[in-house]
Amino acid sequence: MSDLAGRVTIVTGAGSGIGAATARRLAAEGAVVVAADLDLAHAERTAQELGAAAHAVEVDVADEGSVAALVAAAERHGPVEALVNVAGIGATTTAPDTPVEVFDRVMAVNVRGTFLCCKHVIPGMVERGRGSIVNIASVAGLVGLRARAAYCASKGAVISLTRALAVDHVADGLRVNCVCPGTVDSPWVRRLVDDVGESLEALRARQPMGRLGTPEEIAGAVAYLLGDDAGFVTGSSLVVDGGLTAA
Repeated sequence: MSDLAGRVTIVTGAGSGIGAATARRLAAEGAVVVAADLDLAHAERTAQELGAAAHAVEVDVADEGSVAALVAAAERHGPVEALVNVAGIGATTTAPDTPVEVFDRVMAVNVRGTFLCCKHVIPGMVERGRGSIVNIASVAGLVGLRARAAYCASKGAVISLTRALAVDHVADGLRVNCVCPGTVDSPWVRRLVDDVGESLEALRARQPMGRLGTPEEIAGAVAYLLGDDAGFVTGSSLVVDGGLTAA
């Protein structure tokens, strides 16, 4: 039996892409999954796919009241022992071309959202002396990507927040890590191709493996970091990028 079996786990952004794949993987490992998404219909679709051990909750991760309500809803199924912060948005502009409102929204969802979910989950974990958190960052937090100024800034902040949380709470029995995906074949990437005119071939080619990652590959990395096999891992950034940052 998986060591994740029975653990109440919140997954934000669970309505599609990496979030949905992560919810599926953790449910397959026996976790009780709380699938949270801004789009409740998408969250419900994921939860229905996973069966009775999954529960859908609507959440705006940028709003503290909404996050507090999410955690309260999750705790009705037992103590929250794991959190995966997947919810995020992007912007495909350079700094001069980025409206302040767009920059603020990217930071609100990607950084404040991650912070708020951690803020409201950590006290219960500390009380029980056990818990694991995985934040989804990006290679964009490690290297510069063209026309991604706001996105790169936000994901760099997620990596730094992950490290700070890890050292703050290691003595409490908590582990906090992040995954830094390269370009993954997700609905967001497909929207880049359709709406912004990015070339799918170019996105594939910038990774030395010559292909996009899959949401399931990122979900596998998340499952590892949540589980007991990663018991000596905290404050780490696990890069899953087809060699992009090595090139």
